[in-house]
Amino acid sequence: MGFVTKMFGIVFSLLFEQEIMSYVPAVPSNARSPQLSPQASPGLSRANARAPAPYRRDFEAKLRNFYRKLESKGYGQGPGKLKLHIRRDHLLEDAFSKIMAASKKDLQKCKLYITFDREEGLDYGGPSREFFFLLSRELFNPYYGLFEYSANDTYTVQVSPMSAFVDNHHEWFRFSGRVLGLALVHQYLLDAFFTRPFYKALLRLPVSLSDLESLDAEFHQSLLWIKENDISSEVLDLTFAVTEEVFGQVVERELKPGGRNVTVSEANKKDYLERVVRWRLERGVSEQTDSLVRGFYEVVDPRLVSVFDARELELVIAGTAEIDLADWRKNTEYRSGYHDSHHVMQWFWSAIERFSNEQRLRLLQFVTGTSSIPYEGFAALRGSTGPRKFCIEKWGKPNSLPRAHTCFNRLDLPPYPTPEILYEKLLLAVEETNTFGIE
Repeated sequence: MGFVTKMFGIVFSLLFEQEIMSYVPAVPSNARSPQLSPQASPGLSRANARAPAPYRRDFEAKLRNFYRKLESKGYGQGPGKLKLHIRRDHLLEDAFSKIMAASKKDLQKCKLYITFDREEGLDYGGPSREFFFLLSRELFNPYYGLFEYSANDTYTVQVSPMSAFVDNHHEWFRFSGRVLGLALVHQYLLDAFFTRPFYKALLRLPVSLSDLESLDAEFHQSLLWIKENDISSEVLDLTFAVTEEVFGQVVERELKPGGRNVTVSEANKKDYLERVVRWRLERGVSEQTDSLVRGFYEVVDPRLVSVFDARELELVIAGTAEIDLADWRKNTEYRSGYHDSHHVMQWFWSAIERFSNEQRLRLLQFVTGTSSIPYEGFAALRGSTGPRKFCIEKWGKPNSLPRAHTCFNRLDLPPYPTPEILYEKLLLAVEETNTFGIE
């Protein structure tokens, strides 16, 4: 923790812009609702990543072609190995030093092998998946100052303007981009969800007013009101300047030279909207974003990822986090006497139904090393040698605890005598994932 404390040894204050919504009349209840963006908010894609059938088929074809091209160009194929020896209590420090020391060629071509200090075993996929899961939880955590939550929720993150005060922040963002690229090449999901403009920045796509909806719904609505209404008769008191509060000091930012003296009118509001959207999405983070994108493309050829739009790239990088129980059960295999109608398996699925979605995700992480589900669902879970379904094997004595083999997505579940005992043992596995039973 000493390294992290030293690196982020600064007290941050929040940065808020003087919201334009305070100047804009409330939208009348009989007014036409704002047109929803064709790119839905991150919350939608996270809760239900299943797109309409034609779109989904198109995306799946893109995804298959993307991975075929990666393989044909030798991405992650070796024969060289990129070996990362990681201490769990210095995970962020070790990952940074080793990944930033690697050459672009090694990042692109080498096979990835993760070993955790003082832990036996070879990396057949499980340690790598756990590594990306744990690393993304730290690296993209707003606590450390590089990223912040969006105004809409507390799970989608974006580059923080306050990151400019973090020591060596450009290298940390370049490292963040390399981590995203490595996860993409080696097909590991991250336990992090970013705003839609973040994915657009990765793809170097232009931003638009609709992108603000996933970032700050109220701010988006205010600007949409200006766009869709004749403001000639309105007294909005807006100029081509905005204000921000930084460390308790109100700072004025002009959107163009002399902007504080230019009043927003019906004639120039298009120019104003373009500038204020760009400011809201890029304010104080353009250099950090450039560093992140540079690191990303040090691992992945931009021509390869250019086939995706922002929504598709989100699904590739983060998957979806809402558990579909029917899909999970349909794509589960059984061993050593268990089968779907076995009474212990019926108790198991009843227990999972009682779990909250967060507990289900923790159980999934206990067994597979990641709490994310691929876009295609449970049928596309990956193991040590490629696609491998979730598996439950009958094992152990009725007083044993469950154990997991993350390389093989396998849960060893004893034949418990009652549904309540099974529920309690599973709950213990969920709550104590890092202390027992993982192989």
